[in-house]
Amino acid sequence: MSLISAGKEYPVGLSIVVPVYRGAATVGALVEALSALTPEGGIEIVLVNDGSPDNSGDVCRALQQSATVPLTYIEHARNFGEHNAVMTGLRHARGAYVITMDDDLQNPPEEVIRLYDHARLGNFDVVYTRYAVKEHEGWRNLGSAFANWVADQLMDKPKGLYLSSFRCMSALAVSEVVKYRGPYPYIDGLLMQVTQRLDSIEVKHFARAEGRSNYTMRRLIRLWMNLATNFSVLPLRMAILAGAGMGVLGLLAALYVIIEGLMGHTPSGWASLMTVTLLIAGVQFLILGVLGEYVGRSFMSANGKPQGVVREVLPARDEGRAP
Repeated sequence: MSLISAGKEYPVGLSIVVPVYRGAATVGALVEALSALTPEGGIEIVLVNDGSPDNSGDVCRALQQSATVPLTYIEHARNFGEHNAVMTGLRHARGAYVITMDDDLQNPPEEVIRLYDHARLGNFDVVYTRYAVKEHEGWRNLGSAFANWVADQLMDKPKGLYLSSFRCMSALAVSEVVKYRGPYPYIDGLLMQVTQRLDSIEVKHFARAEGRSNYTMRRLIRLWMNLATNFSVLPLRMAILAGAGMGVLGLLAALYVIIEGLMGHTPSGWASLMTVTLLIAGVQFLILGVLGEYVGRSFMSANGKPQGVVREVLPARDEGRAP
């Protein structure tokens, strides 16, 4: 079954891209639930195994053979990160619309049709999901809130729009996003550069069915750095302001010392000197760190660091297998 959208014909109406990492215990139930859906134009599933250390690859290969809907399996040669895995999946998606979702069943599959229909009937390029209650650990909720606050400051996005990994994108948006070949993709940042035809809907959010979140504090910090340094020069401007501020403080301190000397007082000694020296040194190292991050990422991009390396692709069988 095909779907015509914006004057173009697509082999399938909806593609579901799922990055898989330590998802052996849950991805089967997810595929089963998604296979039962009947969206307008039909459905396909794209599983991207992002170097998972468990037996997710074996589980996904078995699903590719037994699935009742077209299912493509892609395996990365190593772990590249969630956004890199999603980018690989988007390049293999064939739908008029593409939904990305996690493999942990926290995004309920029954919300997929509602998300897809909202984007399709409303003619939106991107529809995000938001949650009345998030079933994450407290530190993860704080991290997500901080990431969205950073995005508000750095990106050209509607204020308050919650950026979630459970999102629906039009084929137009996907075709522009996948043009990015750098090693540090941030999908939401790329989407904000493509379109402002955005919306969001509220959906349910469940607790993890198995295990714990694959997002550690280190991964979240890396995500924030991708957002801050790949899609904005604001950190560099803040570094300039910090340097200018320290320069003004230095002039004020120099004037204070001169006034003390003219009034016959002994200028303040070691303690004040060390305080100012340490403060200036700290700001200088901060500025150097920001500059180094930009330079390092530029160097890695110019040096050809891959966004993702695909080891294996098992293409979908369009006819599926009869249930």
